[in-house]
Amino acid sequence: MAESNFIDYVKILCRSGKGGRGSAHLHRAKYIPKGGPDGGDGGRGGHIFLKGNRNLWTLIHLKYTRHIFATDGQAGGESQMTGRDGEDRTIEVPCGTAVYDADTGQFLCDVTEHGQIVRLLKGGRGGLGNTHFKTATRQTPRFAQPGEPGIEKAVIMELKLLADVGLVGFPNAGKSTLLSVISAAKPKIANYPFTTLEPNLGIVSYRDQQSFVMADIPGIIEGASEGKGLGLRFLRHIERNAVLLFMIPADADDIRHEYQVLCHELETFNPDLVEKPRVLAITKCDMLDDELIDEMRRDLPDGIDTVFISSVAHMGLTELKDLLWRTINDERNRIPATLTQRDLDDKHREKDEDDFIFAATDMADDNAGGKMLDEDQEKQWSDEYWESDFEDENKDFQVVSDPDEA
Repeated sequence: MAESNFIDYVKILCRSGKGGRGSAHLHRAKYIPKGGPDGGDGGRGGHIFLKGNRNLWTLIHLKYTRHIFATDGQAGGESQMTGRDGEDRTIEVPCGTAVYDADTGQFLCDVTEHGQIVRLLKGGRGGLGNTHFKTATRQTPRFAQPGEPGIEKAVIMELKLLADVGLVGFPNAGKSTLLSVISAAKPKIANYPFTTLEPNLGIVSYRDQQSFVMADIPGIIEGASEGKGLGLRFLRHIERNAVLLFMIPADADDIRHEYQVLCHELETFNPDLVEKPRVLAITKCDMLDDELIDEMRRDLPDGIDTVFISSVAHMGLTELKDLLWRTINDERNRIPATLTQRDLDDKHREKDEDDFIFAATDMADDNAGGKMLDEDQEKQWSDEYWESDFEDENKDFQVVSDPDEA
């Protein structure tokens, strides 16, 4: 795995910008000895955005860029000049990326479409200048608001490949061979277990210039949901598949038992996988005659469509594609627009990334220029200004069509 560029799990530190402080400036000019307050507002701190990019297929660009920091807003100035807003930061991720809180494992948001923009962290709002606090009885306020602090959060990004069909089977079941035959993908194929060390995607051509996407993951073994083999690391990639294609070789000792083992591993990893539609393919059938195939049909699992294939001899591949196409396009098998995402727990985490320690960062508020507000004044502007949507964390993870709208 060391030489692989496929990175599907990474931990990074994000920080939105602090809002600039408001100005407490008092106007002074020739012949105007008491011009009154004219302090401007501070600028907004920069946001942190996520943007889907279909040209990316891995998170390797974030593996070596662990810190994503937006800049702070500038302080307000005299003559009611508003400070400059902080610069936003946009993180481009592959489609199918889910984001979790690194500390709690809580699901935050996901990006599933090309060009989709999600605001991950909201920048702090700029403080109001002293002109906002001028009243008939307080004509010369000598205070202004400090900028609102930014948000610092360590997040885990988990890539889940978007495919119509996911291949599930034990090592050497013929998954990579099938993908190489019915698509243009060129996965590594060899006569030993765990030849496939990373997921592979292939576009399968169908009738009338139609197509669907097939994903191959490393082989699953008994106990994969508990960390054995490579299956646990890549089982996340079939969570978004519309159809699961189970592949069991014809020379297996007990086809029904192997199918039950595979189903158990999927259910243990994520119980929602049990609800996905399934198709069973018996592979390596080029040496079987019709009589043997009819005899094997009696011992097949119940309640699942089955097809006998041979990738090398191109046997049953047309029938398999027809069956997969019908299953994918069945309205009952449509993936809902809003998927219920699981939170990260110990079973779904990767220890190497979770143990990554970031360098100490300083979130000290250096915006406290001018005079600070006393307790009564602080309550006044907090009631009027701060207690809006910023405290609602759900507002942070909103989908926007344009970052300038945020």
